[in-house]
Amino acid sequence: MPDYGRPLEFGTFVTPSAQDPDAVVGLAELTEAAGLDLVTFQDHPYNPDFLDTWTLLSWVAARTERLRVSGNVLNLPLRPPAVLARAAASLDRLSGGRFELGLGAGGFQEAVHAMGGGHRTPGEAVDALSEAVDLIRATWDTDARGGVRTRGEHYSAHGMRRGPEPAHEIGIWLGAYKPRMLRLVGAKADGWLPSLGYLRVEDLPESNRIIDESAARAGRDPRQVRRLLNLSGAALLPTGRGFLRGPAEQWVRDLLPLALENGISTFVLGTDDPRTIQAFGREVAPALREAVEGERASVGTPTGPVRPSATLAARRSGIDYDALPAALRDTAVEPGDRGYTGVRHGYMQRGRPGLVLRPADPGQVAQALAYAREQDVPLNVRSGGHGISGRSTNDGGVVVDLGRMNRIEVLDAGSGRIRLGAGARWGDVAATLHRHGLAISSGDHGGVGVGGIATTGGLGYMSRAHGLTIDRLTAAELVTADGRVLRVDAEHHPELFWAVRGAGANFGVLTSVEAVASPVRDVVLGQFAYDAADTEEFLRTWGATAEAAPREVTAFLTMGPGHGGQGPAAQAMVVHAGDDTDAAVRALEPFLRVGPVLDQRAQVAPYPAVLVGHQGPHAGGATPVSRSALLEHITPQAARAMARTLGTGDAYFMQLRQVGGAVNDVAPDATAYAHRSANFSLAAMGSRAARLDRRWAELGEAARGLYLSFDTRTGPQVLAQAFPEPALGRLRELKAEYDPDHVFDQNFPIAPAPTR
Repeated sequence: MPDYGRPLEFGTFVTPSAQDPDAVVGLAELTEAAGLDLVTFQDHPYNPDFLDTWTLLSWVAARTERLRVSGNVLNLPLRPPAVLARAAASLDRLSGGRFELGLGAGGFQEAVHAMGGGHRTPGEAVDALSEAVDLIRATWDTDARGGVRTRGEHYSAHGMRRGPEPAHEIGIWLGAYKPRMLRLVGAKADGWLPSLGYLRVEDLPESNRIIDESAARAGRDPRQVRRLLNLSGAALLPTGRGFLRGPAEQWVRDLLPLALENGISTFVLGTDDPRTIQAFGREVAPALREAVEGERASVGTPTGPVRPSATLAARRSGIDYDALPAALRDTAVEPGDRGYTGVRHGYMQRGRPGLVLRPADPGQVAQALAYAREQDVPLNVRSGGHGISGRSTNDGGVVVDLGRMNRIEVLDAGSGRIRLGAGARWGDVAATLHRHGLAISSGDHGGVGVGGIATTGGLGYMSRAHGLTIDRLTAAELVTADGRVLRVDAEHHPELFWAVRGAGANFGVLTSVEAVASPVRDVVLGQFAYDAADTEEFLRTWGATAEAAPREVTAFLTMGPGHGGQGPAAQAMVVHAGDDTDAAVRALEPFLRVGPVLDQRAQVAPYPAVLVGHQGPHAGGATPVSRSALLEHITPQAARAMARTLGTGDAYFMQLRQVGGAVNDVAPDATAYAHRSANFSLAAMGSRAARLDRRWAELGEAARGLYLSFDTRTGPQVLAQAFPEPALGRLRELKAEYDPDHVFDQNFPIAPAPTR
């Protein structure tokens, strides 16, 4: 029987004794400490001498960090599949993708019946297991439309809602011995999990043949079915006394043919002996891996993950999927993969990328870049995917998704020194920093990714008090187009550090930043609603009031066109960066005189609570037409143009974010973001570019540049407004040095300066 080429894994099969729960959990922890991959427990709910297996799995998952957990195998008749599917997905999400579903048809019928499980013939048990697998998979399939509807003899669903989606693609492993069960394994399962003792070694070839033929009939590659084996009766002895009864080197000799000739790739040792577990993990497993890898290399055995036929059929042209580096394969997502919907879209744009790569460290980012450069398709980079312009996804290209690089570290709470992974989202950053009494001003939405905001600017609710997000950076880690991993700061590549703070998307893939957070715990949030029917006058008064406010105050104003004969309405979020309520009241009171107040409220709130929450993956949509302008003041001309934009309905959304204060304390040439005289950032969204452009032209000289994150235009004119000279010339020179081949050409690309 052939070697299926699956990577080897090793685990333990521990008795879930209720007499000494601490010892059971201790053996699981020892399994992890010994370097093994998996711990499993038998499931006999009718046995009062055993701990409940599901409770034990949950407890062990919480007590370990890396170890995967599974039932061996769970008793289906006593665990309804619809509930089991949701429980499995929940535990998988809680553990960070460390649950596998070992499932059995249920033996010991009398004991099952005693607990209310009913009687089933062997044939009925197989049919019920088949129906259960379908129902479980349908529950996890959150990409499918509508509810789960199945009609079986044993299990049915009548429109139940799908989800939650597991954190990883949970393997369904079936315990099986007889031909009908083996055929079910081949047709539907991800793994086959028998036990020596119930199965003889000499039975493996015939069992594999049945599974393989069934898989082929179902249109599956037999390699999709992982072959696992429970090893019973093994003992670590100083001298050999039979199969798996001897020293570690004998175990390796005994297990080697099981891997190379019978396709076993996961060995699960049934033992409660700590010494045997340690030897299995530290002596047997590494030696067997080395022996198998050596043999596979010598004969050229294909290795790596096996994609289902549906995934292969959905592949896009221009991408060499087979050339994907090994380190990136397990986490890469293709159009036909489960979970593709969760990584394909951005916040605003729906995407259909041909491949989403999910590196975990800068080295893998470098590999992803090298691979992507060889493909004849677009390359986009995503940190959080929140960008309005939709630059974090594409159609048919490669997306490098940094979501796994989301570590948040407080290096020194006293000085505010922190390190943030580029894939972290700001809601999580704000919550983590808040626990240490720290904060960084950071936009208004918790779903914003660190990599995006830390390379563009960061206009947040505390900008006037603490500056832009980029103003807090002290260092950045960047993977350049040629694969170098660079630390950039005031002493290392200072020119590149200058460029990263405002135009970083043009020079590499940001993987992390170091920054200094400010001591902030709570803020005072004022929320006001106004009748803005006299729009022009309202905007002039708003501008003057906002500019006169102390720099502890940062005000955001959002407006939309009037409806039903009513004029435009306005909503304001005014944040006082501090918890001095007396000072906050004095600072917020003038905003009550800006115009007719329809609603008002103020409260002390933790800074993270001010940010819009982020939930789940992006769903995308129609990318809007968006325009940006930076204004020094709300002049009569600017107020008139904004009022006309709303009055004509050419914009369905308009927002004024206040800047100035600490933002303008920074010299214009200190960062690539050079707009250090503006007091307001204006953004508007519409559906017709030409009409919105006409309104934008009416701003005239009141517009003094733009903020790239809020504009969907591209081209030289846009770049000239975003990066006024000499900044743009300086950036073009750096582009020629660090990205002469224009690899990073999707996110407001800057053309390299011509070579001399």
